[in-house]
Amino acid sequence: MYEMSTAELIQRLSVALAIGLLIGLERGWRSREEQEGERAAGLRTHGLAALLGGVWGAVAMQFAHDGGAIALGLAFALFGAVMAFFRYREIVHNQSFGATTLVGVLLAFALGAFAVVGDRVAAAAAAVAATALLALKALLHGWVQRLTWVELRSALVLLAMSFILLPVLPNQPIDRWGAINPHELWLMTVLIGVVSFAGYVAVRLVGYRRGVAVAGMAGGLASSTVATAAMSRLAADQQEQADALAAGAIFANTVMAPRVLAILGLVNPEFALRLVAPLLAVGLVYLAVGVFFMWRSAERATGDGSPLTVSNPLDLPAVLKFGALLSAVMILAKIVTKFAGSAGAYALALLSGIADVDAISLAMASQGVTTIGAGAAALSVLLAILANTIVKSGIAWAIGGWGIGWRFSLASALSLAAGLAALVFIPVPPGV
Repeated sequence: MYEMSTAELIQRLSVALAIGLLIGLERGWRSREEQEGERAAGLRTHGLAALLGGVWGAVAMQFAHDGGAIALGLAFALFGAVMAFFRYREIVHNQSFGATTLVGVLLAFALGAFAVVGDRVAAAAAAVAATALLALKALLHGWVQRLTWVELRSALVLLAMSFILLPVLPNQPIDRWGAINPHELWLMTVLIGVVSFAGYVAVRLVGYRRGVAVAGMAGGLASSTVATAAMSRLAADQQEQADALAAGAIFANTVMAPRVLAILGLVNPEFALRLVAPLLAVGLVYLAVGVFFMWRSAERATGDGSPLTVSNPLDLPAVLKFGALLSAVMILAKIVTKFAGSAGAYALALLSGIADVDAISLAMASQGVTTIGAGAAALSVLLAILANTIVKSGIAWAIGGWGIGWRFSLASALSLAAGLAALVFIPVPPGV
């Protein structure tokens, strides 16, 4: 027999009652225009159902070794049968169909019991999620009606890539140079698919130009390289939308500089202060150029009246091609590093920046300051950003073609020039 204090039992039963009232509030509000006695379960019924579940949960705990769990299961089954009968009478009376109310009251009973015998926080969270699903009926039904087969298929492919294949891949290097980690490589491949799909969803929700901007910035938080490749892939098939897609890629790189600065600040705040001026200059110029191209895309759309659309939310062959390209770059970087030996932090930064900026930034902030000095470490980070920017410009040209290539390269050149000017002409804060 499990001993529970009276105060704790009352608290748990209170949570159970609150769970039922929460679910019942939504059910009662939805059927508020019906006459008293014409609905199977409303506010009070859901509240009492959850409280009943909590009481039976307490009984089950008191007789845990004497069939308490069986008694709780039988109580749930009997309660479900009774509520199913009343719901059937309601359906016959209204000449309608629907099992949502029955499921809701059964869930109230089950969560009420779980609040007493299990984790009451988890039970409350589940009740909030259930109530949200019930309240969003119109929105969810409308979304399902607008959902196309292509969108559903793309979402399923992306979920399979993320939750079926990714967990079984080995999370260690498998080649002789130690460059290819299948788990990390596939994770980057999945990321480009996620960014592409997120961009499609954003476009559907808020319109093409604003959606591309949102998707670009969100993608830049994860990987500006991935976001640039995703926008370039779209631009390859939609050259007439190059302004908007270039702006999306540029917005992704706007986020890169603050993200690197945040990483440095977490590891070594004093070292981060040394790079505040150049990194902010890079980010601000990217932002300004992105806004310009977004404004230009709006002006051109107004002039010719052509609609802006995205047809395929997830182009799997293009995503896999990016994974192959990333593999080649990683192997090349690893081989060159191996044969170059200890040629210096600058060469390492340039090579590391080909694939990633965050890794070399962390290394310089944690170890480089003490080994080669703060100035050399800061310059190494900037060289990694330079190499990474050149690679992304190459990706824009190779995947997206002329349209997005020259726009992104122009933005990158202006941003790097601004960062260099800030590095040269803005003094480092005293004591840094």
